Amino acid sequence: MMRLLTFWQKSLSAQLLASMLLALFVSQFIGLGISWGKFRSDLYTTVRTELGSRSEAVARLVETVPAGLEDDIARVNSTDYTRFWISAAPATSLDDWVEEAFHRFEVPLSALLNGSEAEVPNIGSSYSSPIPQGAEPDLFLAGSSWTSATPESAGGSNSALTLDFARGGGAGLMVPLSDGRALNIAYYKRMPSIWSTHLPFSLALTAVLVSLIGALTVRRISRPLGRLTKAAETLGRGEAVTPLRESGPEDIRRTAEAFNLMQDRLHRFVTDRTRMLGAIGHDLRTPLTTLRLRAELVEDAELQERMLDTISEMQTMTEATLALARQEATLEETRTIDLSALVETVCDDLAELGLSVRFIAGERVNYRCRPDGLRRTIRNLVENAVRYAGSAEVRLETKNAAVEILVDDNGPGIPVDKMEDVFAPFFRLEGSRSRETGGVGLGLSISRAIARQHGGDIVLSQREPGLRAAIVLPT
Repeated sequence: MMRLLTFWQKSLSAQLLASMLLALFVSQFIGLGISWGKFRSDLYTTVRTELGSRSEAVARLVETVPAGLEDDIARVNSTDYTRFWISAAPATSLDDWVEEAFHRFEVPLSALLNGSEAEVPNIGSSYSSPIPQGAEPDLFLAGSSWTSATPESAGGSNSALTLDFARGGGAGLMVPLSDGRALNIAYYKRMPSIWSTHLPFSLALTAVLVSLIGALTVRRISRPLGRLTKAAETLGRGEAVTPLRESGPEDIRRTAEAFNLMQDRLHRFVTDRTRMLGAIGHDLRTPLTTLRLRAELVEDAELQERMLDTISEMQTMTEATLALARQEATLEETRTIDLSALVETVCDDLAELGLSVRFIAGERVNYRCRPDGLRRTIRNLVENAVRYAGSAEVRLETKNAAVEILVDDNGPGIPVDKMEDVFAPFFRLEGSRSRETGGVGLGLSISRAIARQHGGDIVLSQREPGLRAAIVLPT
């Protein structure tokens, strides 16, 4: 059930198709109810009109035939769903008349036409009667009532009586004859079930056709949206995306056009910013070199040393800025690698340099990324952990539709209110700005930029004791 609910929430095709079918079934069932009620009403009117016209003809015939033939005339006019008989006088009891009609219908038409009215059908014999076998007179008595006759429904007779029985499934007419007797006509036919008509088949056929057409239409809509989703995810990870084809309905076409324009503007913005950053870093080299030459001419040794240190720091920051510009300007190829092997290799290389780094092996994870940039990010985080805490522990975890590269240390940690500040360019917690106690403050900025280019991020959290730096990458 949860899988169906998840599929419903995630699938636009399922929601559109289900909505179309729901609207279809609701409208069809409403129409079905209206049509079925109209069908019953028309049948009711038609039956009573037919009974009226037939009763008029039979009554005239009975009045004109020689004596003794009246019962035969009434009997031979009976059909599968009607019974004619003559009574000595008009009935005064509704129940008695309805029971008489029931017993008349118990006799099969074949036996009735052969003059064997007393014949009772056997269970195993061919039974030709509209009432079910084993039914009791209560079937006809249910919902029986006298009704006022109109001349049209009573064959033109104003003195005839009409009645209903079997909850509207049966109708009767009692026409007084000139000699004091009464001609009785009863009609009964079990109302067919709606499922025995062509309507359910028509509904099912319509649902199938609507489903097929709806599925094709939804697929035509969802396919461009799927391409757009994939392209957006790829662009969010910093990969080059082929411009989407601008085709299909106007809404879809305009969406694809807007995405292509957005992608082009983003690329221009990044290119212009990177070019400007590189130009600034490059242009700073000349005045820094001039300052260094002039500082060499300062006779005060202490002042000269302080000036040279400041110039060296500025030059280091300039080189770091150029390195950042080159990093963003270089479009590394994206490919699928063994991420566990990449992390383990970085840890082994740092361990060979004498750093206290331990990699905890886990499951192998194949991941599509730009390996060189990711390797630089991992290296920066591990070096920071070793520099400020003396050691680092690295492992890989997969959870919540993401891959996390965890770098843990047991150092002093970072104040909670400074955890976002450390990602700002040139920000350093260590206030002396000495290159012996830290870098220029671009390491974490570059690392987060690379992680975000992959569609992920770097998240810092406190440990007891120490700090955890997590590179969170989407799967």
